[in-house]
Amino acid sequence: MTPQPIVVGVDLGGTLVRVGALDTRGRLLHYVEAPIEARRGPQEGLALIEDLIQTALDLAVSQAAKPAEDLELAGIGIGATGPIDRSQGAIQNPYTLPTWEDVDILTPLQSRFGVPATLENDADAAALGEYWQGAGQGIQHLAVVTVGTGIGTAFVYRGELYRGLGEVHPEGGHQVIDPQGPPCYCGARGCWESLASGTAIGRRAQDLLASRGEGSGSLLWKLSQEAQKDVDARMVAQAAQAGDPLARQVIEEAGQALGLGLVNLIAFFVPEVILLGGGVMKSYPLFQPVVEAVIARHNVVVPARQVELRLVRLGRQAGVIGAGYAMLQLLNTTFGDGV
Repeated sequence: MTPQPIVVGVDLGGTLVRVGALDTRGRLLHYVEAPIEARRGPQEGLALIEDLIQTALDLAVSQAAKPAEDLELAGIGIGATGPIDRSQGAIQNPYTLPTWEDVDILTPLQSRFGVPATLENDADAAALGEYWQGAGQGIQHLAVVTVGTGIGTAFVYRGELYRGLGEVHPEGGHQVIDPQGPPCYCGARGCWESLASGTAIGRRAQDLLASRGEGSGSLLWKLSQEAQKDVDARMVAQAAQAGDPLARQVIEEAGQALGLGLVNLIAFFVPEVILLGGGVMKSYPLFQPVVEAVIARHNVVVPARQVELRLVRLGRQAGVIGAGYAMLQLLNTTFGDGV
């Protein structure tokens, strides 16, 4: 009997590492996650990833309907927060993975498990997951925008990831929206990420709150005091939902920036669908009116209003599923009816 091939998808973020075992139709056989604690160093991080992969494989086999010997690991796909070097299989990210710079992640995994492995940017992996099994199924010109701590972008063209020079991942989150805006670690001022990300939303609210003083009467002050920390994007969404004027101002400003970034994306790619994901987009209804108004104002040179905005469907498992799909593409596996 021919063994059933399965793959492992790994989604390595700045906070968590998520691992799943999948069959070739995209069915998630088992899923595990754990904090990555990057500051403890890449050696401990790699050991953790290896342990999680082994756990996912063991549990997938033990829970399989078929005998264990009918399942065979064919490869490992990894999606990692960037920057990465795909050609070298290396992570070069001291920003969100402190101490992880020029870390070869593929060689140790290939040696431990005896199968090929491939590395993708995490935004690209999430886009592949949504294209294969999520809200982007059947869409040939697809853009995925993830708005969280930063802003990640990925583009799928006729079923394949778009890659730039040297297969570099396009960083749409660092397009400049306002040259006089706040500085970003990328070296620019007023880039999309510095204006509309969760980090930017929290920072803008905190700055406004500080400028108005404790007596501003904003619900954000109360939320910040209760949490004993600076205002973050989640507090802003909570206060805006409750009608707080300062929070609504921040949402309005961020929505304008978010809309302008989407307009630029539409102008140069003209996708059929843009998928919106990430923690900030869990509050998308707060941003939606201003985002749609900005896009409508720019419906001139390209049919911007015809581009459909959707929310992602796979949530936190998108990167795992997409990383597995990347491995299946590399193996040229027959995927089945789900694609």
